[in-house]
Formats: sequence, C-alpha cells, structure tokens
Amino acid sequence: MKNQENRSKTVADPSAGSGHLLKKAEALARELAARMPEDSAALSPEEIRKTLHELRVHQIELEMQNEELRTAQAQIEAGRKRYYDLYDLAPVGYCTLSEQGLILEANLTAAILLGTTRGLLVKQPIYRFILKDDQDIYYLHQKKLYETGEPQECELRLVKPDGASFWAHLTGTAAQADDGAPVCRVVISDITERKLAEEKNEKLQARLTQAQKMESVGRLAGGVAHDFNNMLGIVLGYTELALNRVGPDDPLHADLEEIRKAAQRSADLTRQLLAFARKQTIVPKVLDLNNTVEGMLNMLRRLIGEDINLAWKPGRGLWPVKMDSTQIDQMLANLCINARDAIAGVGKISVETRNTALDEEYCAQQAGFTPGEYVMLNVSDDGCGIDSKTLLLVFDPFFTTKEMGKGTGLGLATVYGIVKQNNGFINVYSEPGQGTTFNIYLPRHAVETEPLPKQAPVQAVSCGYETILLVEDEPAILKMTTIMLERQGYTLLVASSPGEAIRLAGEHSGRIDLLLTDVVMPEMNGRDLAKNLLSICPSLKYLFMSGYTADIIAHHGILDEGEHFIQKPFSLKELTAKLREVLEC
Repeated sequence: MKNQENRSKTVADPSAGSGHLLKKAEALARELAARMPEDSAALSPEEIRKTLHELRVHQIELEMQNEELRTAQAQIEAGRKRYYDLYDLAPVGYCTLSEQGLILEANLTAAILLGTTRGLLVKQPIYRFILKDDQDIYYLHQKKLYETGEPQECELRLVKPDGASFWAHLTGTAAQADDGAPVCRVVISDITERKLAEEKNEKLQARLTQAQKMESVGRLAGGVAHDFNNMLGIVLGYTELALNRVGPDDPLHADLEEIRKAAQRSADLTRQLLAFARKQTIVPKVLDLNNTVEGMLNMLRRLIGEDINLAWKPGRGLWPVKMDSTQIDQMLANLCINARDAIAGVGKISVETRNTALDEEYCAQQAGFTPGEYVMLNVSDDGCGIDSKTLLLVFDPFFTTKEMGKGTGLGLATVYGIVKQNNGFINVYSEPGQGTTFNIYLPRHAVETEPLPKQAPVQAVSCGYETILLVEDEPAILKMTTIMLERQGYTLLVASSPGEAIRLAGEHSGRIDLLLTDVVMPEMNGRDLAKNLLSICPSLKYLFMSGYTADIIAHHGILDEGEHFIQKPFSLKELTAKLREVLEC
C-alpha cells in the first residue's frame, strides 16, 4: 500500500519523487564508500562521482518530463472545461436517454428549454415533457431508431412543468453507454418562431389564393353578364311594349306582368354579378359616410324585422370618402340581411363607423392590404357565427349555407366586389356561437365633403321630340329600342355598326341631338365613335349603354365627370328618364 502511495505521489508530483530518489542514492553511495576497506575492490571515488553525475543528469531529464506532463495535464483540464462550457451553454439542448426513455444526462440548455433544473430533469421519463397529442410521433421515431440504427428527426411540441408548450425539432442518434447498454443521444432545438412564421405564411398564401380565385371568377361573371343582359333587355323591353298594349283587365296582362317580374329579378342577379366582378359602372361622389348610412337606417330596420335591434354608432369627425352612394346602400343591405339570417329569434346588429390608420406591420399580416388612412365601416351581429372552414368561402359567388331558395350566394360576393372596386379592403372575423364582424376599409378622400345631389325618383314615361342616333350591333335590341323610342315621339336614325352611324350622321342634313350607342361593338367602341361624331356634330350629346363597361368608357368601372351611362337591361321608364336627364343637362 505504501509503495502504491509513493507511486501515486510521484505521478502527482514527478519532481518531488526524482529528488527524493537522488538524495537516497547519494546517501547510500557514501555509506557504502565509508564501509569499504581501502584495499577492497570497491568503487573508486571517481567512479562514484561519475555515477552521481549520471544520476543528476537523469534528475534533470525527469524534471523536464514532469514539466511536459504538467503542461499536458493543464491543457487537458482546460479542454475539459471548454467542453463542459460548450456542452452546457450550447444553443441547443442535449440529452442522453435510456432505451426505456429515461433521461440519463442533460445539458443546462435542455433544462432551461424544459423549464426545470438538471437535477430534477435526470431520471425523468422523456414522455412527461412531450405534449400528449404528439407522443405517438416520438415513439414512432424512437422505435425506428433502435430498429435501424439510423438517425431520426421529428418535430413535435414539448411542454414545461407549468403547462407552457413550444415547438421543438428533435434529432436522435443511437449510441452505447459505458456498460454497453443502448442509449439515444437527442439534440433539442426550439423552432417555435419558425413554426409561427410558417403558419402566418400559410394563412397569407390561402388569402392570396382566394383573392386570385375571386378575380378569375369575377372575369368569368362579367363576361357572362354582358351577353345575359342583352337577352334580358329584349325580354324586358318587349314585355313592357306588350303591357302597354294590353289593358289591366285582360287575362294576358297578369301573365306578362309575371314575365316582367322574373326578368327584372334576373336583371338584379346580373347586377350583383357585375358588382362582384367590379364591372358595374359607378358615379362616385365625395360624401360623408355617416350621412349616407343614416339615410339607410329606416330601410335597414324594415329589412331585418322588429325582433332584431339595429344599433347605429357613428364615428366623430369622420373623414370623407369618394364612392357611389348606391354602392354603400348595396353593401349595408347585403351585410344586414346576412346578419339577420344568422340570428335565431331576438338579436342585435351593430353598424359603426370610425377613422383608422393601417400601418405597415398590420398590412404585412393581411394579404393585399396597403398602409394608409381609411374610414372603417363595421357591421357585426350576435348570431350563430361561422366556422373556420366556411369562413374561407364566404365571399365566393353562389356559395351559401342557406336552404335551397333562401339565397343566391351573391350577397357577400357583391360586397367584396364593391369594396375592391373602390380600392378598399374587407376583413371578416367569426367563431361558431360568437357572432360575426365585417370590417370594411374605404380610402380617405383628401378634399372637403361635397353635398350629395338628391336623386329624383324615376318619373313616368315622358315623350320627346329630339333626333337620336341609335347605334346597336345586336339586331333584336336595336329593333326593340327603336320601337320604344319611336312610340315616345323621338326621331331616330338607326345604325347597326359604327361605320353606318358615321355615314348616316354625314348624310343627315338636320340636327342630331343625342347619340345613344352600345359600348362594345365591332369596328369601333362606343367612346371612339362618339369622338368621331363630335367632328361632324360638335354639340352632340351622348349616352352609353352596355351590359358591362369593359373599362372602355370607364376606368375600373368609374365614369369620368360629364359621362352618361345606362346599364343593360333597362326598362322603358328608366331609358326615357335617362334620356331626358342627358338632353336637358
């Protein structure tokens, strides 16, 4: 035991051991020299000095070796310290797990990620720190790891003792413990921020895809509405002509009236399609949104019924907006009817306005939104609410959750189209059982509010006397419109193409008071035809008509000042009233 202690001391301090041995050797040599007789064959003093010299040389060598050992030992200790610092303070967590899933070892970062201390972490089963819904993910990859020996990766949610959870990426590799038992080395990385960013991107991508789909459907709807409106115009026109020739007591009168009503409902449907497709023609005016909404309140209360309370909350100092007031009427009517249908029995609908500014941070989270100042129109209800799956489809045309015959599915699509046509944005928030809120953001207009002109109701058909140049490439509509206007006393020059219209105007010796022309025609569009005719008839007034604008006479459906337009299909009363408005302005 003493020899072992001496050896251990020598390893611990090599210089001390070598010095002790050298002194002992010197003392032994002197003792032997003193005891030996002079005539013996003992070592001579010279030989002894030589031996001592060699021993001193060995002492120096031993001291040099000891110095090297001390340096190496210091480097090993420094390396070990650096290793433990890197291991404990690494940006990721490290754990060693037994085959049964017990935590055998963990670094400080793993303990911090899991919200506990290393002492409490060791010997705990790993499943206690995995969200229950994600434990199968871990067990599946653990099984593959021990079966194949290949590294495994997975993403799951880890949970701390206080119940807080976070997303983590786990990388596991197979290894062996000192006793040969199989273990698993696990690297834990917190990926919560990445998962949140991915979720945000998915939502934005879904909204972008939805917007692109709406745009495509809108273009299709606009094209269909154009041709459909032409046909409806013929049905409505000839039905009105027939009604004027049949007395109210005639059995045919009631039948014709039903045809007229059906055609009118169809025309209303196509107008909704055009609103959704942003192809309806509008005449925007600068207005105060509060005044416009207040003018609608009585009608809205009649629409929703007595069992539902309509709360009006106007914002103070509201900024002006520029849009067609009839579009606001359309939006409010559709939103309130939709809210009414979501309420079973007694309920409440709130309409609110206020100024708001959208910053870049908010707009970055909303696909298609642009920072700026807006007037917000809010319509909310305490109805049944909408689930997340249905919420993605609410603006789709013809999508409805109502029973057959209870809705066309165009109400919210119309609202969406109107908002987009006016460079605004719309958001919807809802949860089942928690009601629904629609937020509409309309751009603030920079000038002072202009008083809204009072819209005169459509008067009875009045006769005319002026000369009208009628241009329409659809023969049936041309014939019907000709009959309508001739019966009202107008003198007509009828052309089926722009070229023919220019020829008639050049040949006509009298005055032409007004050009009534379709917009979309072969050879030349209605706007270009009007420009050509102005060189022949400088005082010529003109009225455009079309099933949709096709952005020929209007920029994104918005008419310039002084432009006049009538939407197909139109009734005899609407046409003659519009003619008097243009001719007398």
